[in-house]
Order: sequence, then structure tokens, then C-alpha cells
Amino acid sequence: MASVAGAITLGPAEVSLVNIRDVLLNHLGLTDVPVRAVKEAIVWEERLPRALTAAACGAGLGLCGAVLQALLHNPLADPFLLGISSGASTGAVVIGVLGLGGSVLGLSGGAFVGALVAFGLVLLLAGLSGGGTDRVILAGVAGTQFFAALTSFAIFAFADADETRGVMFWLLGSLEGVRWDDVLLCGVVVLVGGAWALRQSHALDAFAFGDDVADSLGIPVRRTRLVLLGVTALITATLVSIAGSIGFVGLVLPHAARFLVGPRHARLLPATVLIGAVFMVWVDAVSRVAFQPTPLPVGVGTALVGVPAFVLILLRRRRVA
Repeated sequence: MASVAGAITLGPAEVSLVNIRDVLLNHLGLTDVPVRAVKEAIVWEERLPRALTAAACGAGLGLCGAVLQALLHNPLADPFLLGISSGASTGAVVIGVLGLGGSVLGLSGGAFVGALVAFGLVLLLAGLSGGGTDRVILAGVAGTQFFAALTSFAIFAFADADETRGVMFWLLGSLEGVRWDDVLLCGVVVLVGGAWALRQSHALDAFAFGDDVADSLGIPVRRTRLVLLGVTALITATLVSIAGSIGFVGLVLPHAARFLVGPRHARLLPATVLIGAVFMVWVDAVSRVAFQPTPLPVGVGTALVGVPAFVLILLRRRRVA
């Protein structure tokens, strides 16, 4: 919460911690302190929902990355490995550029449906090819490339300059215009999914050593993997539909948390959630403030920070080895 409060104070309009406290207590019905309407609107309608959504996105994407790295025995696994981000992009473009179903779904709804369709196709392809973690990864790569190609084709063939600019800004990751219903949706999905993943922490420990080890410990390998893949897909699809494509969070932060608390998932998952939330809050705040009047897309900010951090982690692991 300290990071959220600190991020809210940043911006062209000055807002103090006292203002934030008064606005929060007023809306909770605990006080009735006079606050200027402009500052109340900035805190309650703009910066607080944005900071909380950023925290939920960072927590959820980091959590999904940690789960997938164990499930797929792959340190490079992240939430977008299963084609979810590319499918969401295609869904958003279908709504934003082609206008198909826009009156019913909206941009976020189209992205959510596209993400789930992509995930379903990846699972179907993996199952038809024989199953197994390697097949899931290969099917995810194929699905990612396929939906990325569909997105690029739709933009190239049908979008005008204004539509292209708007869609591309969303594809790069953006928390502009998030509202309290977005905060509620993201928060509920991340909390429920995170609780379920934490409940399966012992299974994730076993998966990290291979399917044979998990099976010998009495874990139903196929069912547990399918359920956890579904949980990560639902979390990722929800977050991407609201915030766009935000890369490197689910790839880098589980490794950072693993370095700090070790590989056991009972500690790793909460640590990743906390680090992810703080990381995203501050990346979004800096992206929003440092490039005024046009904020930097938050997906660009996470990549600019995430790539050097990942390189440092790789170099440190090489020295340790």
C-alpha cells in the first residue's frame, strides 16, 4: 500500500499523502473532511484505480509466470507462452478495427474472448500432437505466431491511421482510463486464482522435478496440469483484456523472487505476487509521469526495465554455477 500511495502522489497535479488519506477515509464513510473536488477526482477516479489495477496486473502476471515455469519445466515460460496475448490482440483488433461485435463486447470483451479462443486452440493442438509439456510449448509458439499474423494482417488491410494508432497503443500495454469495475474484476480474479495456485504449491514443487516425481507422490499429473493451465489462462486473459500486452513481468519476476526466497512455491508464489505488484505500480507511475504529456505505454516500460534485470539474473546465475 505504501507503493500505491507513493505512486498516487506523482503527476502534474500535486496530491499529498494527507489528501489521499482524507479521500480514502471519506469514501469509506469514516470521516467527512473537506477535500477540493479536483483533488478528490484525481485521487478517487483516476490515480487510485490505476495504481490498484497496476498492482493486480503485476501480481497476477508474476504469479502465472511462476506457475507455468514449474508446470512446463521451462525457466523461459511466461503467461504469454500459450498464445493468450496474441489471441487477445486479435480479439481487440477484430473489435477496434473491423467493428465486429463491438456493440456487445467492447474492446476489452473482444480481447478476453480472443485470449480464451487462442488458449483453447493451443490446448487442442497440444492434445492432438500427443500432449506433454514440450507439445504444449510448441503449440503455444505456433498459436502465438498465428494470432500475431492475424493481428498484423487485420491492421495492415483494414485499419486507417487513427485506428492503427489507437490499437497499437493498447497492444503495447496501457492502463489509461481504468475504472473501479476494472479494479474489482482484476482483484477478484487474481485473489481467487492466487489462492488456488497457493493451495497447489506442493504439486508445483513436485512438477518442478518432472512428471514422474509428481506421479510417484500421488499427484494426478494430467488433471492438475490442465486445471492450473486453465487458471493461469483465465488470469492472463482477464488482465490482458484490461491492460493490454505487458511483457517480461511473468518471465523475470519469478526468477527474482526465486533468488530471494528459494524455489519452494509456498514462499515463491507470495513473494512473486508482492514483487510483481510493487514493480508494476512503480513502472506505471514512472511511465505516466516521465513522458508527459503523452504517457509511455506501460508494456514498453516493463520491457525496458525487465530486459536488463533478466540479463543481470542470468549473469549472476552463471557466476553461481
